[in-house]
Amino acid sequence: MFTLRAAKGEDLARNFEIWRTSVQATHDFLLPKDFAEIAELVEKSYLPSGNFTIAVDADDLAHGFIGVTGDHVDALFVHAGSRGKGVGRLLLETFSSDRDEVTVDVNEQNSSGRMFYEKMGFQITGRSDFDDAGRPYPLLHMRWRRT
Repeated sequence: MFTLRAAKGEDLARNFEIWRTSVQATHDFLLPKDFAEIAELVEKSYLPSGNFTIAVDADDLAHGFIGVTGDHVDALFVHAGSRGKGVGRLLLETFSSDRDEVTVDVNEQNSSGRMFYEKMGFQITGRSDFDDAGRPYPLLHMRWRRT
């Protein structure tokens, strides 16, 4: 059973571990140089400055987190050892519960991520040839709408 709470400063190292294991499990297409550059940005800039909701177990250990802007999911990562346990679903369903529309961008080569969002009712609305930093990792733009 997982519960949600706001991330705190002391969650930073665990959230980076969640990000790292998740990306290693799902983003095997990243060149090692790009992974290292992105990891440094995530650890030193993104995670310390962002507001995240985390899914924790009964011992308050984080298993996944979500970061959002408005109705857009900026980041949703689940620790590799916690995949398939409902963590991502809990984070996404809680976020979308009071919204009529949610958008997300997912790497085209991240087939498990794309399938997760499709299973959650998202549809592809567009595609970009490059990621947000201009790297050659195409993004799929996806949207969920309440029916």
